[in-house]
Amino acid sequence: MQTAYLTHPACLKHQMGADHPESPARIHAIEDQLIASGLMHYLAHYDAPEVTREQLLRVHSDPYVESVFAQAPETGLVYLDGDTAMNPYTLSAALHAAGAAVKAVDLVMTGEAENAFCNIRPPGHHAGRSSAAGFCLFNNVAVAAAHALSQYGLERVAIADFDVHHGNGTDEIFHDDPSVMLCSTFRHPYYPYCGAESGNSHIINVPLAAGATGADFREAVTQHWLPELENFRPQLLLISAGFDAHREDDMGGLFLREADYVWVTEQLKELAARHAGRRIVSVLEGGYALNALGRSATAHIRVLSGL
Repeated sequence: MQTAYLTHPACLKHQMGADHPESPARIHAIEDQLIASGLMHYLAHYDAPEVTREQLLRVHSDPYVESVFAQAPETGLVYLDGDTAMNPYTLSAALHAAGAAVKAVDLVMTGEAENAFCNIRPPGHHAGRSSAAGFCLFNNVAVAAAHALSQYGLERVAIADFDVHHGNGTDEIFHDDPSVMLCSTFRHPYYPYCGAESGNSHIINVPLAAGATGADFREAVTQHWLPELENFRPQLLLISAGFDAHREDDMGGLFLREADYVWVTEQLKELAARHAGRRIVSVLEGGYALNALGRSATAHIRVLSGL
C-alpha cells in the first residue's frame, strides 16, 4: 500500500503577516523537496475535507469552537493570542487541517493506506480544549486521536511528538484520558514553559536542555518513549511531526539532523508494525528553517513509504 499524502489549497491562504515564520512557504518547502527527490510521484494524494463540528467537539469546548467561528474576520487580521492570528482564510485552513488528520485516520483504519502524512497548516499541538496558542487553532492530532477512539472503537492510541516545543494542548486534552498515551520530547525551559512534570503514567514528557544533540534525543526516545510504548501496545500511532528541533532552525535551539528524524521514524514504524497493524498518521507541526524543513519532512516520509 502507498503512503497517503493529504493537504488542501486552503492551507496556503492562511497568513499571519508578511514576516510571520508560520507561512505558506512551509508547505511549498516540503512539496518542493518531495518533487526533487522523486518521492512525490509514489504517494497517494488526497484533498483534505473539512472537519465536522462533532469531530472538533470531542476535544474542544463548544464555547471555544463557537468563538473561533465568530472571530473569523472578513478583512485584515484578528489575534486570538499574541502569537496566533486569523485572516479571512484561516478558518477554512484550520477546518481542512483538522479534517486532513481525520481523513488520514479513516484511510489507515480501513486499510486504504498503510500510513499517511498530512502537510497542513495551521499546526495544532498547542491548541487546548478552550484556547488557541502558539500558531495553533484546533488541535489536529488530538482530533484525529479522538476520532479513532470514537469511530473505530480503539482502546489505545499513542501520540509521539518530537517538535521542539512541548505539545501542551495535547497534554491538557488527554491528561486524564489513559486511552491516549502522549510521548513528547521538547526543549525546556522554553515556550510554552510547561510539561517537565506530567503527573501521570500515560503522559511521557522528556525535556531536553538547550543545545541538546541528536544523541541526546535518541537516548531520550530509547530510554523513555520506547519502553512505555511497548507496554502500552497502541492500536494506532499518531505523530506530531515538528521539525524545528533541527540544527538549522534558529527558533529551536536544539541540534537534530535529518538522520535523527530518519532514526525516530524507523523506531516508530517498527513499533507500529508490532502493535498497530502498521497504522501511522503523521501530522505536520513546527519547522521554520525552510530548507531544513523540506529535507527533514522528506526524509521522514521516505521512511514511512519504505522507498
